[in-house]
Amino acid sequence: MNLKKTEMEHPDLTDLKVYLNTKKAVVDKALETRFPEPEGPAADVVTAMRYSLFAGGKRLRPILCLAGAEAVGGTGHAILPVACALELIHTYSLIHDDLPAMDDDDLRRGRPSCHKRFGEATAILAGDGLLTEAFYMLSAAGTETAARIPSDTLLRVIRLIARASGHKGMIGGQMVDIQSEGKSADASLVEFIHTRKTGALITAAVTSGAILGGGKDDQVQVIASYGEKIGLAFQISDDILDIEGNTGKMGKKTGADVEKGKATYPASVGLGAARKIQERLVEEAVECLVIFDGKADPLRQIARYIIERGK
Repeated sequence: MNLKKTEMEHPDLTDLKVYLNTKKAVVDKALETRFPEPEGPAADVVTAMRYSLFAGGKRLRPILCLAGAEAVGGTGHAILPVACALELIHTYSLIHDDLPAMDDDDLRRGRPSCHKRFGEATAILAGDGLLTEAFYMLSAAGTETAARIPSDTLLRVIRLIARASGHKGMIGGQMVDIQSEGKSADASLVEFIHTRKTGALITAAVTSGAILGGGKDDQVQVIASYGEKIGLAFQISDDILDIEGNTGKMGKKTGADVEKGKATYPASVGLGAARKIQERLVEEAVECLVIFDGKADPLRQIARYIIERGK
């Protein structure tokens, strides 16, 4: 399946907006149900965790998990614990990314970053708390009557998500990102950073959904390839939005990448070339899904949405 130029520039995303809003509401409700309320002597750290978790995120990663399950004929409801855990991991990474020792960002989703609101020590602990709570949630998923996830399948998913979250994924990407600030980075190094810092968890999210949805090995492999391509395209989109985006609309400061000398695609290959790479990745991601029927349409539209989301 090839995207025509007009489809790339002006895709009809009306149905996708409804889909995203509907799934976001489902994920938000599940998070509220599963996530603890602040109580006892350690209530302050839970308050900080909830502050960032319920700050109005798009829930893209849990939605990709649900959509991945649906694409292979599974149901989203049964895997909600895993979808929620993915959002906890993503939120933890944002809290830590914003810290002064990392990207030093004062705004996140239109309001003060966690460390600006609660202090650096509490923000660090809030991020740690979200990460560990995510794996508690994952390990408990198989005990929920509604989930009924076989233990071997759940273990496979936990290993996948742990790898994407650790030094071979997000942590490794963040390390190289920091080390590359202010230095000239070629496209291969930028790709290394992006595919790990951002792409790894996105790939793990949609692949986990396909596994939990009962996908066959070839289906899971195709979904994983799709995830790798949209994960890289998503971060290239962030690179571009940092140059062209609006602070008010994005809810965070723009121009920070240039100011800090970050390793980005526009800095490495130029803005025009970065757009072309992004468009090619999106087209290839959609082509990956040719073996699926209409149940994979949300994944096809999410790929196109990556380019459109900042316009």
